[in-house]
Amino acid sequence: QRQIRSLKTMARFLVLIALAGFSLAHAQLTDSRLPISLDADFLDTDIDSNMMTFRGLRLNLGLMSIEADTGRASKLDFNDSVWQLAGNVSIVVEDGRIDCEAANLEFDNNQLRVASISGEPARIELARADGDITTYAEAEILRYDLEAEAIEFSGNAKIIEGCNQIASGFLVYNIRERRIQAQGSEGDDGKVKITFSPSDEECE
Repeated sequence: QRQIRSLKTMARFLVLIALAGFSLAHAQLTDSRLPISLDADFLDTDIDSNMMTFRGLRLNLGLMSIEADTGRASKLDFNDSVWQLAGNVSIVVEDGRIDCEAANLEFDNNQLRVASISGEPARIELARADGDITTYAEAEILRYDLEAEAIEFSGNAKIIEGCNQIASGFLVYNIRERRIQAQGSEGDDGKVKITFSPSDEECE
């Protein structure tokens, strides 16, 4: 009976891994009528290159809000633009947030297509809608490709929910195939490490 509970707990944990940080999928700007607002402490525009540089950037895109010490954008709209953010970057969506040192966000047709996030480490926090459980994830580099429906964690990747944890040098979640692949790193004896509790009571 205890073994069955352990397997069920592990299965639930792997599902939560799939959800961790993937709240970006809900930050799509599929409706161009969603409110978009931007303010900054400083703006410099290069007319020839059409490149804009911001300091003290605060950006709201529908349900997603972004703050960063500095930001660079190839366009002021989100039809076809790349936003480069650096310094105390915070990306907040309806059910979670990302804190990192730098992020590149590629938009096309008012939708976020690719998000490349880095930090020492970059951190993701995701609250589950059906309860008060929060899942945490961190890695030195995270890359979310919405078209490929895949998210990559690399560099001391770690995902934690309660007292359950998976750690590896490299981790990929394929959303379309519902498949998780993890690979250890040389600095961690080349092992993928999973720690889980067979019962919720042990985490209280």
